[in-house]
Amino acid sequence: MKRRRFIKHSAIAAISTVPLVKNLHAQPNLNGPYFTTGIKIGELSSNAAIVWARLTKDPVRTPDRKILPENVYLDEKNNEWHDEAYFKSKYKEDRPDKKVKVNLPAGHSVETLDGAVPGIAGEMRISHKKKNAKNWMMSDWQKVDDQTDYCGQFKLTHLDPNEQYLVRVEGKSGNNIINHIEGTFKTAPTEKSSLPVKFMVTTCHEYNDQDAPNEGGFKIFKHMQHLSPNFLVHTGDVIYHDRVSKNLALARWNWQKMSSLPNNVEFYKTVPCYFMKDDHDTWMNDCCRDTKTRFMGDFTFDQGLALFKQQVPSSEKPYRTFRWGKDLQIWMVDGREARVSFELPDGPDKTIWGKEQMNWFKETYNSSDAKYKILISATPIIGPDRPQKKDNHSNKSFAFEGDMIRNLIGGNPNTFVICGDRHWQYVSQHKKTGTYEFSCGPASDEHAGGWKKEDIYPEHQYLNIVGGFLQVELAYHENNPSIHFSHYSVDGKVLFEKNFS
Repeated sequence: MKRRRFIKHSAIAAISTVPLVKNLHAQPNLNGPYFTTGIKIGELSSNAAIVWARLTKDPVRTPDRKILPENVYLDEKNNEWHDEAYFKSKYKEDRPDKKVKVNLPAGHSVETLDGAVPGIAGEMRISHKKKNAKNWMMSDWQKVDDQTDYCGQFKLTHLDPNEQYLVRVEGKSGNNIINHIEGTFKTAPTEKSSLPVKFMVTTCHEYNDQDAPNEGGFKIFKHMQHLSPNFLVHTGDVIYHDRVSKNLALARWNWQKMSSLPNNVEFYKTVPCYFMKDDHDTWMNDCCRDTKTRFMGDFTFDQGLALFKQQVPSSEKPYRTFRWGKDLQIWMVDGREARVSFELPDGPDKTIWGKEQMNWFKETYNSSDAKYKILISATPIIGPDRPQKKDNHSNKSFAFEGDMIRNLIGGNPNTFVICGDRHWQYVSQHKKTGTYEFSCGPASDEHAGGWKKEDIYPEHQYLNIVGGFLQVELAYHENNPSIHFSHYSVDGKVLFEKNFS
């Protein structure tokens, strides 16, 4: 096996040649290590996939007992420490740009906070095979430790298109004690294949706004899994760092809490996911590399970028495109790494995507012969959005670059935009170009808001201030393709549908 690490501190092993084994007999061992934060399969193509897993000390997550850190901020005027509510009430300062101090409950560490899943150093290897094959392909062992937050990523290559694969990740620490976790996925069809495809889109998973905390976390995971999608696209805000992650240890704990929710663990065993990042799971609200604040304590923007790459299956570039058969291609763009401050005057040099990504999108979009093209963005490109928001392409803050994108895609009636980030569902059509945008809405009703239900613009064809998810389905009737968009509630009920054929 040849191995290389192409994402810093992410322990990714690229697998090329591996031995064959007929049977795997590893049984769960009560002495660990474990895979309590689950397995994630992502970056799926017709011939490759990346599999993520993490070694943990304990078989279950630390229970929620209200053992949580308390963050207090320094009021320089009085030389006193106060919580965030104090600054909001006294100074109308929602996120105080003040020195922060973290107080842990007496007798506790980060490893004993609610939802904590401490990692453990050791080794992992992966085996994979086609669903009905007898022989497994097995990798060498790779080490994981504190530098990788005990995470490992394996790139599987030379896969066959449109095939169901089984994967098994084994882990050991110390005395060759082995446990394992299993998952499954189906590769994408080739560009010549006319096959149906179904996928889901989600955004904004705030841990404190779970709608089924006693039933595994978020309701939508069970309903999405029941619909058997080929994959999920998570448009970002996988977690919210702002009020939690004041240092790297707390940021890692923040990921542990979300990844170990039972519904998440079960879902990602069988549904691959393309993970995109946005502001909250990078660092803080509306952030870019030039953002200056003391609110985040010792946790930095660059630490947030590196941590995101560690915690989910990650390609070399944060922007990428994938083909799913003859008639569907999706583009997932990044809106954080090249973004400049929204306070700069608008014009050719003010950017969210950056020149490299923009040139890549123009080239790959114009050269694609897919019938249906879907651009997936963390933030809105069409809108409408709240007038005061300055973090997206739909408003005037980044209008110059937004017009470039809208003019590029607007000539194709079979190009659609899907966005996350907004805490309400909508379907809108751009007045000038006619391009449709679908906002998937947040993961729970508890997190819905930010727009008034009676505030309906001419562009709106659907507006609902609810949580849920979006389903996109490519279907064929007498060899003719059509694409169908469906908004679902958190309970798995269809709220709105729109078909293009």
